[in-house]
Amino acid sequence: MGAWDGQGGGSGPDRGPDLGRGVNHQFVKPPKVALVHSTRKNLQVLYEDNHIIAVNKRFGDVVQGNGDGEASLCEVVADFVAHKYNKPGKAYIGTVHRLDRPVSGVILYARTTKASKRLSTMFRHREVQKTYWAVVRPAPEVPEGHVINFLEKNDKLNKSFAYDRPGGERKECELMYEVRGQSDHYAFVEVYPKSGRHHQIRATMAQLGCPIKGDVKYGAKRTNDNASIHLHARRIDFIHPVKRETVSIIAPPPDDVLWDAFVALDRGMR
Repeated sequence: MGAWDGQGGGSGPDRGPDLGRGVNHQFVKPPKVALVHSTRKNLQVLYEDNHIIAVNKRFGDVVQGNGDGEASLCEVVADFVAHKYNKPGKAYIGTVHRLDRPVSGVILYARTTKASKRLSTMFRHREVQKTYWAVVRPAPEVPEGHVINFLEKNDKLNKSFAYDRPGGERKECELMYEVRGQSDHYAFVEVYPKSGRHHQIRATMAQLGCPIKGDVKYGAKRTNDNASIHLHARRIDFIHPVKRETVSIIAPPPDDVLWDAFVALDRGMR
């Protein structure tokens, strides 16, 4: 199957823009502008069949419920599926991986328990290839690298710290990266994580001395006005859990000058 890079949607009531809902435990600093969350009406569907559904997560969307009553992206997807196919009650949607709230990009959900179990196993065994885009400042000293470090998560701070050596509760983290180009102030980096640790790309970029734009938790000088960070899950490649076909899904990045520059750069290098 070819790569999918599209949008879809349903119909129904739309939840309007929201200024900092759930900010106390979700954002380092409240957004300065109204956020547009995914809803049944505006959901960006990238791929869908009887077994799986992939959507383009907006920064600000919460992947799973956080206990404050805010609708999660998982619930929005379930509502979309139930409405589209006139399902009685709630549609089953299984969460098999996650993205941080300020991160955008492709996220995959299972529509059946069989697909959910198989996809969870695939993620656990590193059989899913993920590609991220990051806008960082300054550029990494080495333009292309393979990094293995050890992350220790601090639950109280909701932050991971990267170390060169194992020890204590540290967990091994592995990723590869490549600088794809630069602007006057920023570098455009493509990242290929091999492991799935907490904040691994954010912590590793900070360890390399090139924090992600807007990510003040990991060393950026200032936040983005919309409380996002410039990290986008650009692509996911995997073997379909039921059909056994190769699936490649691409997510368009948010509407933003820097992301537009990254897209233009990517197109020019093909």
